Amino acid sequence: MIIDSLTNAERYAQLHPRFAKAFEWIKNQNLETIEVGKYPIDGPELHASVSQKDGYTRDTAKFECHNNWIDIQVCPTGKEQQGWTARERVTTPAGEYNAEKDVTFFTDKPETYFTLQAGQFVIYWPEDVHAPQIGEGPIKKLVVKVKI
Repeated sequence: MIIDSLTNAERYAQLHPRFAKAFEWIKNQNLETIEVGKYPIDGPELHASVSQKDGYTRDTAKFECHNNWIDIQVCPTGKEQQGWTARERVTTPAGEYNAEKDVTFFTDKPETYFTLQAGQFVIYWPEDVHAPQIGEGPIKKLVVKVKI
């Protein structure tokens, strides 16, 4: 997991062949006004979505990880709390892996919580189990999905 400000995003471009294009796309968006929806970036292996929904509590947040995709999650406005635990430390799946959606949910609770502020991002690799969109009221979030 990596947490940083979008002003430092270029530092991470070399970590994956698609990161430079992903961060360039993010940089070219007006994060304050970006609309809810799906956004193609570069074929089926790099795309984004923007959602807005009421935040979860720490007890109701979905705790998930992916096998084939990296998430770059951005807080466009306001703030959003998230939870995290290394995948090797979770023990209780909440059902089977969903290959179509590339997600496994867990009933474990995150070991670490942090708050993303507007203009910050987090990168989740497959070894990062995460619980996003924790907070009060509507939370807008931008997720760029990067194929491994």
